[in-house]
Amino acid sequence: MPSISHKGRSMPESPIRKLVPFAENAKKKGRKVYHLNIGQPDIKTPQVALDAVKNNHLEILEYGRSEGSEQYREKLAAYYAKKDIHISADDIVVTTGGSEALMFAMGAVADYGDEIIIPEPFYANYNGFATASGVRVVPVVSSIDHNFALPPIEAFEELITPETRAILICNPGNPTGYLYSREEIKKLAEIVKKHDLFLITDEVYREFTYDGAEHYSVMQEQGLEAHAIMIDSVSKRYSMCGARIGCLVSKNREVITTALKYAQARLSSPTYAQIASEAALQTPQSYFDEVLQEYSERRDLLISELETIEGVKVARPRGAFYCIAELPVRNTDDFARWLLESYQYNNQTVMVAPAAGFYSTPGMGTCEVRIAYVLKKEDLKAAVNILREALKVYPDKE
Repeated sequence: MPSISHKGRSMPESPIRKLVPFAENAKKKGRKVYHLNIGQPDIKTPQVALDAVKNNHLEILEYGRSEGSEQYREKLAAYYAKKDIHISADDIVVTTGGSEALMFAMGAVADYGDEIIIPEPFYANYNGFATASGVRVVPVVSSIDHNFALPPIEAFEELITPETRAILICNPGNPTGYLYSREEIKKLAEIVKKHDLFLITDEVYREFTYDGAEHYSVMQEQGLEAHAIMIDSVSKRYSMCGARIGCLVSKNREVITTALKYAQARLSSPTYAQIASEAALQTPQSYFDEVLQEYSERRDLLISELETIEGVKVARPRGAFYCIAELPVRNTDDFARWLLESYQYNNQTVMVAPAAGFYSTPGMGTCEVRIAYVLKKEDLKAAVNILREALKVYPDKE
């Protein structure tokens, strides 16, 4: 029998999606499942984006340009200018989601066996992208006890080797909701310039910051033009996860030229999704103000409810719409599956994402879960109450 590749065997399962069959079975039993496991907002997509597709009169659905339509990239550059990010359309490669932009970035900067330093916990798919690219993830551990703050700069420098090609961060962070300060970005900038590395920042949650905090982009940092690569996406900003449109942004011409070769190999991003994404740029600020207020209230409710559960520790996010909670159980993979297979409270249960999959260090995060506060407040409150009741009877507690 032919053998599957070592790389294929090494590809990690998604901690977000691997429990889906168990959730579907729970639903077939007639149980209501509250999905706290995935960052799929319940916020409505801007109508202007939906109408742009609905009212379009294309007669031929042609291939688009590999780098994305010039009109869309020009409008994207204008959007970024409003965020004090000054780039041109030529600094942008439109991708099929932020995921593809990350794959392009890894492919552009690292060869097989090279290393990328990433503070963990991090977006689970970074592990998969690195495996597919033949890149080794070198983790810098951050802790729930310190609200997942950036580790000391010395911790990064100690890990730099001749194989190190980049530092990758998510800002604001998935799964922690951690928001990097301007000072932290500047410290990272100093490191990558000193050691001639790339600084890749995944900024898809840029609009979601709380408590009056402001997002500082790597693209705003002066003197980092040769080093900075920004990853972005329409998925969360406009509640358009299914559009699968993102982009890679850099002022480094070699990076853009190389990313474009990867883009040419996959031909082009979806035309209708680009049409919707271009139209979404017309979304008024009032939309974001309302969304931000809603998420801020959801965060406050979720954190306050979780803090009332005995034995639970939770980090307070300042961005995105996730938090990490430490539970008084031995293994959250087992607990998450038990919730779906064996537990119900008033014929309801919850689905969470075990956090071990958001680490690359074996044994880390085994008592943690990621919770996405993308449900309306009454559903969040009900879901946390189910967690509270479940923990009272779960047989494998610490």
